[in-house]
Amino acid sequence: MSVDIDRTIGGRATIRDVLFDAERRLAAVGVPSPAVDAAEIVAFAMGTTRGRLILQDPIGSDERVQIERLLTKRLSRVPLQHLIGTVGFRYLDVSVGMGVFIPRPETELVAEAAIRELKLQPEGDRIGVDLCAGSGAIAIALATEAPGSVIHAVELSDDAILWTRRNVSGHEQLIGDAASSVEVLLDDACAAADPGHGLSALAGRVAVVVSNPPYVPSGMVPREPEVRDHEPKMALYGGEDGLDVVRGVLRTAAILLRPGGLLVIEHSDMQGVEAGPKGVPGAARDMTADDELATMTSILPGRHVWTKVADRTDLTGRPRFTVARRVE
Repeated sequence: MSVDIDRTIGGRATIRDVLFDAERRLAAVGVPSPAVDAAEIVAFAMGTTRGRLILQDPIGSDERVQIERLLTKRLSRVPLQHLIGTVGFRYLDVSVGMGVFIPRPETELVAEAAIRELKLQPEGDRIGVDLCAGSGAIAIALATEAPGSVIHAVELSDDAILWTRRNVSGHEQLIGDAASSVEVLLDDACAAADPGHGLSALAGRVAVVVSNPPYVPSGMVPREPEVRDHEPKMALYGGEDGLDVVRGVLRTAAILLRPGGLLVIEHSDMQGVEAGPKGVPGAARDMTADDELATMTSILPGRHVWTKVADRTDLTGRPRFTVARRVE
């Protein structure tokens, strides 16, 4: 009788064995969700999903080599999403990789607020703009969940916009089935509506502007290696107080939105109402129209730009995004 022994692991390995080993090793280096990550890696290497893994099934040598390669990278804190190439966002699977920010679950609530507003608009008025679009996840969610929408996705990074375009193209069928469209524009979110820029023709016509801008203060380096070492700096840092791009988004949104139109903008859990003028709700409440802004809108100089400013929490109860209406 012959026995097939792999001396590196002490015998034949089932999925259960490999999962147990992977979870233990991931936990040892501080990966926040070792069980989930282990299962995702094993499932990806085997060409299936977590829910379809059968724990008693054996794993072939080629699959185990692939799992070990992926696991080694994850142990060095390469993001799981970079390894498997996609991330779930609402009803979508979005492609991600180096050069683009990975959408987070909390941003799904930001998208939902914008989607609800778009759905309230009559047919023909469902115009939305996603500023700092990154992967395009928000823009595509708006287009597919609010039928008949025209969404403009604005991204400044040459690297990130490749992913925006790739994902819009990859979801072309879903977008078309919803009778919607997504237009991708390479431009600065802080200037995209100015004269001579791509969105200037939309001034005063947009129903919803949504944004997940860079908002980390430049001196506040994230602790997580996945964020600190692998996310694009352009998508993270928003100047000394973290609000440089936020202020630009507030200005662009004021130009684009029709009177009463909705702005939805994400922020950190330290930039909510309690932050006062240093937070996003405070920045919105304090914003008044200068002479330049007044020439591009119907807002008189010195008048407050935003009304009905409110902050919203994520599923953990932490401040997460601000909503505001452009003044009538």
